[in-house]
Amino acid sequence: MRLVVDLNRCQGYAQCAFLAPDVFAMHGDEGLLYDPRAEEAHRARVAQAAAACPVQAILVDELDLESGAPSPSAAAAGETADA
Repeated sequence: MRLVVDLNRCQGYAQCAFLAPDVFAMHGDEGLLYDPRAEEAHRARVAQAAAACPVQAILVDELDLESGAPSPSAAAAGETADA
């Protein structure tokens, strides 16, 4: 899974670091560090972290890496491989 965090939107509430500490960490009071290629084993916690973000700054990209096609959930959200 691939993660993208809009660091301009992130306000440093640290809900992600609390819910998925293996993927997200705060650096100081406002700087967010994260693993953009999080392991599948962390999917449930990353999903919770993305849902808990007060400013919705976390995007979880669920591309099917073998075909390059978006997963059914990404396709339903209107995302395409061309985007």
